[in-house]
Amino acid sequence: MPHPLIPELESLARTILAGLGFELRGVNLQTHRIPMTLQVLAQRGDGVDISLDECASISAPLDEAIEQAGLLAEEPYVLEVSSPGVSDRLHDDRDFRSFRGFPVGVSFLDAKGQETRCQGLLLERTDTELLINLRGRTKRIPRDAVLEVLLVTPSDDN
Repeated sequence: MPHPLIPELESLARTILAGLGFELRGVNLQTHRIPMTLQVLAQRGDGVDISLDECASISAPLDEAIEQAGLLAEEPYVLEVSSPGVSDRLHDDRDFRSFRGFPVGVSFLDAKGQETRCQGLLLERTDTELLINLRGRTKRIPRDAVLEVLLVTPSDDN
């Protein structure tokens, strides 16, 4: 279950990054670390990974905005700004277009509301569904039922 502050932290980070000419690619709050760690993944608007200097230029204004908002005032934290590089998790339309034909693992809720997993080749993600090739057959999964799509290493039993 994601931390309850994640939506607010994402919104704040998205605003700050946009003002600096970058895009937010993800926020992760690791509360099991001491001090807890807030990871913010950013990239340039053109999709290119950011440099170490750009991470540093994002860090100060983002940290200041978090402090002013009082979102993490209860505990000390470390802010890590980095580039996502190639992630295993597919996030946006660009990821789904880029990795068409690649093996993916999909977690989704079936018709009974049970979490189900399958692996196959990514065909397409439309506005309403995710299409996966499972051993030559197209599986259609309602997009709102999809919990996660990950790039995977194909296994022999697929």
